Amino acid sequence: MVYYSADQLNRTFSAVADPTRRAMLAHLEGRESVTISELAKPFAMSLPAVMKHLDVLSDAGLITRTKTGRTVTCRLTAAPMEQAMEWLSRYQRFWSAQLDRLAAFVEKDLCSSSQASPSPDDSTPQPPKSSKRGPTRKKSSSGSDPHQP
Repeated sequence: MVYYSADQLNRTFSAVADPTRRAMLAHLEGRESVTISELAKPFAMSLPAVMKHLDVLSDAGLITRTKTGRTVTCRLTAAPMEQAMEWLSRYQRFWSAQLDRLAAFVEKDLCSSSQASPSPDDSTPQPPKSSKRGPTRKKSSSGSDPHQP
């Protein structure tokens, strides 16, 4: 059995819970390294706000930062994400089995209900629900009805 550090999983899930941080991780995916200014460019936020997001990602172990001169670059680290995926895979097996049973139940229910209901060709047309409206009287502009005594 595999044991997971609850603290590490909590940090990983907390880090990826935010859409901005997920977008940053997606930007880092498949790239060797990206400068912080490149990471900050698509977001309408200040550089200190970007740095706070990067701190959360770094604390979770999802990125590493390297400083060369005045340039700081970030790189994706996959290990914590792999641990989270392993943890989630246990529940994926459970939910897959549950969803398979649900699909079988729905298919069975659909098959039995389609056999019980008549087809549209066998049905007879329904009569109209109401008859046509009769003639209506027009009111005169003077407010009195010429047909009234």
